[in-house]
Amino acid sequence: MADEEHEHHFEQASAGASATYPMQCSALRKNGHVVIKGRPCKIVEMSTSKTGKHGHAKVHLVAIDIFTGKKLEDLCPSTHNMDVPNVRRTEYQLVNVDDGFLNLIDTDGNSKDDVKLPEGDLGNQIQSDFDAGKDLLITILTAMGEEAAVAVKESSGK
Repeated sequence: MADEEHEHHFEQASAGASATYPMQCSALRKNGHVVIKGRPCKIVEMSTSKTGKHGHAKVHLVAIDIFTGKKLEDLCPSTHNMDVPNVRRTEYQLVNVDDGFLNLIDTDGNSKDDVKLPEGDLGNQIQSDFDAGKDLLITILTAMGEEAAVAVKESSGK
C-alpha cells in the first residue's frame, strides 16, 4: 500500500512541472493552443503575411482565452518560438453542487472541491441536470495553473 501512495504523490508533483512548452510560430495550427499575453488560448484564425521584399513572414494569430472566452491577437515572426500551454482534460464524476462549487470525484476516488460551477449556459445545464438526479461527468480543463469546467455529459455507467 505504501508504494502505491508514494507513486501517486510523485505523479502530482511532475504534472505541474512544465505549464508551457515552446513551438515555432509557423508550426502552430488552427484549433491548437498558444499562450498570448500570458493567457492560455485556443487559436481560431491564423494568417501569414510577408513583410517587404527581404522581410520575414509574420504569422497573425487570433485566439480565444480558454478560460475567459476573451479574444486576443498576436503577430509573431514565423521563425520565432511561442509558448504553447500544456492543456489537460480530465473527466470527473459530479457528486454534489455546493455553494457555487462542484464536488467532484476522479476515477481513483479522489475528491476535488475547488472548481467553481461555471457561469452561463453550462453552469445552468449542470445545475438543472444535477437537480434532475442525473449522473453527470464533468470535463475539467487545466492549463497554466488554472482550471475550469468546460463540458458536461450524462454518465452511461449504470
